[in-house]
Amino acid sequence: MRYAYGLTAALLLGGAAATLTVGPVGAQTAQNEPGTISAASPRPDAPMSFADLAARLQPAVVNISTRQSIQINRQRQLPPGLEEFFRQFGAPVPDSNDRPVTQRGGSLGSGFLISPDGYIVTNNHVVSPARSGATVDEIVVTLADRREFEAELVGRDTATDLAVLKIKAAGLPFVRFGDSTQTRVGDWVVAIGNPFGLGGTVTAGIVSAVHRNLQAGNYDRYIQTDASINMGNSGGPMFDLNGNVVGINTALISPTGGNVGLGFAIPAEQARPVIDALRKGERPQRGYIGVSLQPLDDAIAESLGVPKNRGELIRGVTPGGGAERAGIEQGDVVISVDGKPVTPEESLAYLVANLPVGAKVPFELIRDGQRRTVTVTIGERPTDEELAKLNGIETETPVEEPSESQQSSSQRSARENLGITVQPLTPQIARSLRLRDETIRGVVVASVNPSSDAATKIQQGDIILSINQRATRTPDEAAAALQAARTGGRDSVLLLVQTGNTPPRYVGVELLKR
Repeated sequence: MRYAYGLTAALLLGGAAATLTVGPVGAQTAQNEPGTISAASPRPDAPMSFADLAARLQPAVVNISTRQSIQINRQRQLPPGLEEFFRQFGAPVPDSNDRPVTQRGGSLGSGFLISPDGYIVTNNHVVSPARSGATVDEIVVTLADRREFEAELVGRDTATDLAVLKIKAAGLPFVRFGDSTQTRVGDWVVAIGNPFGLGGTVTAGIVSAVHRNLQAGNYDRYIQTDASINMGNSGGPMFDLNGNVVGINTALISPTGGNVGLGFAIPAEQARPVIDALRKGERPQRGYIGVSLQPLDDAIAESLGVPKNRGELIRGVTPGGGAERAGIEQGDVVISVDGKPVTPEESLAYLVANLPVGAKVPFELIRDGQRRTVTVTIGERPTDEELAKLNGIETETPVEEPSESQQSSSQRSARENLGITVQPLTPQIARSLRLRDETIRGVVVASVNPSSDAATKIQQGDIILSINQRATRTPDEAAAALQAARTGGRDSVLLLVQTGNTPPRYVGVELLKR
């Protein structure tokens, strides 16, 4: 599956009303019999044409392009040995200067005016460097009447992929945000953008889904539309039939990079507070509790005995954060925040981000199979720079597998139950793994049976910190945790695994069949 940036909206023109009947395959059901589901009649105000709406909105949609500089190293045109050959015969020697040179490039996208004095909304990726090492020299905005303006970048927010620009003009046409919380699946939407730099292009269609999570970021909650989505429509508006912006087109899913009817827009309810903050020159404020998260896959959910589509696993807790002060621990499963269920559509990160800073909020969680509620004080999310940490995996020196005669009964237990051999984490092994944290306690994976489930999830040199929330500082403790899982009738166990100096992660691993 491929994610691509560049959007439009959707086209779906309906026909006459139809009747849908429900019954066994091959059975004939009369139209008015009990059990018949009758299709709704077309609304009286359903448009026969979008022409009037498009004519009113198009002047507020703009084309955005950038001019960028990219530093590249000039390649030598001849191998060093051939230069003397050219000189011997009096031929000119081609230039072999290795100094870097600058090339010009650019990007193309869409945006829309939100004020008569020239404030413009677009996607952050539209006005960002196209590649590493590039710099954006100029942002050019082209209006529908072909006038061009150099734009100032007022602010950007990478977390939501939004940016605000400003051009020096007055009396400009503009559009307003609508209430995307009222957007329903099946609603008409209209989008205007600049695919492939062609200029103002109008498409229409319906909302295919709401609250769609693409697992691409912490705040995914897109409106999905069946739009014709193409490169160059990123940052363009998605309108309701009243001409209000209910979404900002930002992404598509396509195996080929072209439109297949899966387009996604940032909902206005999520974009508007970010845009308001950026326009004022402020940083968007988001709630923060200081945890790292991990979704519940089938294996992890089964090992914990919880539903897989309800809750998120606490992978780590930041010292001093609101979660730690409230008593949230690594391995807890948070199932609701302030009474709102944590689901794939309403992730924990999204729910927390939208809470007011300073609020005291109840979190319901599961720990050791028991439900409990804690009250968390919401802090303000630090900047990306403040959150960034240097993580590296340095396991160049392999861990040697003990021979079968050298293995204790506890080590044989891990091999027979999980298909791995383990050994204590000694100071010598810690040095060979180049671990920076001297307080780490666990057992080291020395080998993995390639036919076991563990082989797809852990590797030699990984450190198992716990099994089913029980600390495994020694092979004996690991064996006891595995035996407890067998006795309890479990088919899988939950491992807390650390690879090198990266943060620990939870892994659900199936036990070997006996």
